[in-house]
Amino acid sequence: MQILFFVAIGVIVFCLIGLLLIPFLSRGNRESQRVLAAIGGNHPDREGLHGLARLEDGLLKLAHDIRTRLGLSVSSKSIDRLAAAGYRGPNAPDFYFAAQCLTPLAGAFLGSFIPSNTLFWVFVFVAVGYIFPGFWLTERARIRRNRIRRSLPDVVDLLVICVDGGLGLDQALIRVNSEIAKSHSDLQNELTRVHQEQKAGRPRMETWQNLADRIKVREISVFVSMLTQADRFGTPIVKTLSTFADDLRTKRRQQVEELAEKTKVKIIFPLVFCIFPCLFIVLLGPAVLQIASSLKDIAH
Repeated sequence: MQILFFVAIGVIVFCLIGLLLIPFLSRGNRESQRVLAAIGGNHPDREGLHGLARLEDGLLKLAHDIRTRLGLSVSSKSIDRLAAAGYRGPNAPDFYFAAQCLTPLAGAFLGSFIPSNTLFWVFVFVAVGYIFPGFWLTERARIRRNRIRRSLPDVVDLLVICVDGGLGLDQALIRVNSEIAKSHSDLQNELTRVHQEQKAGRPRMETWQNLADRIKVREISVFVSMLTQADRFGTPIVKTLSTFADDLRTKRRQQVEELAEKTKVKIIFPLVFCIFPCLFIVLLGPAVLQIASSLKDIAH
């Protein structure tokens, strides 16, 4: 029984390490993936990829088989959460399912080493392990939304330049996508999806509204509403984009000023608890030592 227990532990640890290494180390050639995706291939050519890519395929295939045999389907809410965090690949649901299965097992393994109240700690670690993937996914989505929010003013400025130069909104979108591929990759992926939906035949305003629903960033929602009103009432798009860009810059400046004002209050705590005691020791320490020495001499 002990041998089986240690074998099970070894398998769990191996799968967990492989799961953690998948998104960071097992990335194939991007050029080959882009070419194969363009010609309609579902999977990139795995012959030229290293062993970690084959490990990724094995783990994800195992997770997919287990999920299929158990009859567990991925809910639309989970797919939306994965998309909000930037994971839209076909293997993203299997990866998330594998994380939800392996992290509770790893928690049970860690909790078994606590000598007192072992069963209680195993239960606690299993619960934390089950909650952790969802928490991590929510945090990743929040970080991605912040990156998109920070990159929006630059993208709008580029759109203003392109539209002012004579390009239409769709052509300006394609041009801006090629310029922000490296600096603002998150927003570039979202705008690429907007362009692909338009090529598939969806109306322009519907694709922009889908963008606002996916990202759920207030600035993006305002931007889409502005484009909708400009398209409905015939407002010049250049003037609308310029006004919106100025508003974004003004709001960003106001946010920085607000954070600067809050710093004056927040710095009180390190001053009181860290800096002032050190100053008191430096300034009053010699005087206290001298007074103590004088009192000692008087006592003698």
